[in-house]
Amino acid sequence: MQIFTWMESLSTFNISATDHATKLELITKVQTVAEAEMYFEKIPDSASRKAACFPLLHSYVKERDLEKAETFMAKLQSLGLLVNPHLFNEMMKLYMATGHFEKVFSVIQHMKRNKFPLNVLSYNLWMNACAKLSDVALVEMVYKEMVTDKNVEVGWSSYCTLANFYTTSGFYDKALTALRMAEQKLSMKNRLAYSFIMTNYSALNNRDGVLRLWESSKRVPGRITCVNYICVMLCLLKVGDIEEVEKIFRSWERECRKYDIRVSNVLLGAYVRNGRMDKAEALHHHTLERGGVPNYKTWEILMEGWLKTKQMDKAVEAMKKGFCLLKFCVWRPAAETVMAIMSYFEEQGSVEDAKEYVKVLRRLHLMTLPLYKSFLRVHIQAGRAAPDIAKMMERDKIEMDEESTALMEFMCKINSAEVP
Repeated sequence: MQIFTWMESLSTFNISATDHATKLELITKVQTVAEAEMYFEKIPDSASRKAACFPLLHSYVKERDLEKAETFMAKLQSLGLLVNPHLFNEMMKLYMATGHFEKVFSVIQHMKRNKFPLNVLSYNLWMNACAKLSDVALVEMVYKEMVTDKNVEVGWSSYCTLANFYTTSGFYDKALTALRMAEQKLSMKNRLAYSFIMTNYSALNNRDGVLRLWESSKRVPGRITCVNYICVMLCLLKVGDIEEVEKIFRSWERECRKYDIRVSNVLLGAYVRNGRMDKAEALHHHTLERGGVPNYKTWEILMEGWLKTKQMDKAVEAMKKGFCLLKFCVWRPAAETVMAIMSYFEEQGSVEDAKEYVKVLRRLHLMTLPLYKSFLRVHIQAGRAAPDIAKMMERDKIEMDEESTALMEFMCKINSAEVP
């Protein structure tokens, strides 16, 4: 935005229609949507408005602001600025995201009525809307119409959309046929497509399909990224082949330039879910030796494993390390995990540990009534006063029930006993 502002200050710079669109998009990201709206109103010519309307509509879609998006589309129609399928596709994305699937059909009808051409994305969104309504005949009708549309080239994404619908509807043979057709549309330029089809094969519990796509994807020029490795590992775990996951993990380790902990977390999670904490701990130590830096997910996985195996000291330590990373992410531990740690403090009678724990939980807005009841019991068992708990619950907007009221009354007796 600073560079753009500097360019505008140059006497030799003439702002084009594309420049207006670029600036408006920057305003939505750097400033506010309201300021982008004001900028749009000040654009002088129709060509520039035509170019700039897409980023403004996209910002409404991103915010899922149905009212503003529909009002803006009506305005564009009155100004004669609806000229291509892209704006209609944005509206269909919004309707899909907000659960207004029937409105997708209205958009399609409007496009056809006013002779706006449908592109591949239009058809895919239309198919998805039909799928959400579980209408097999309608999905297949849209697919047939797309195939016969001379202006549209059906690609792998359309076949994946079709396969996903067939899978969720229980038509597994049809899903496999659609995926085979998707494979025929693959190119040596787009490795992402291989990952999408792999994921569809894993949903069908088709191990051979996953491995075939993985081997094919290796022939695509360019470096195989960590995300590609994560995708195939997750797919193979879904079909139950952990041995192959271990092989691919070792292959990644040989090739990786920088140790990405997200890749090892996939295998770590698999070991924990299968009750192999020996392997999970061995892998954790191995990743540290290789220079891997644990993230919140690493500690969450280990914490859950140690809770299951009743290694509470390790689980508490993992929780602390996870909390230390919260300034870098928005992770929040699962409610049952949070409660398990508090229950441990209650069993141990660890008043000071419980107090420090509650401080962190309150800061993260994670305190609940069961947690407060456990906190009260910790103090009661230790015979320790806790005069601020009622105020803490009030500030956290947590209402007491019959049990917590009884615990609080008992706590008051302890408080009174401690008064000289």
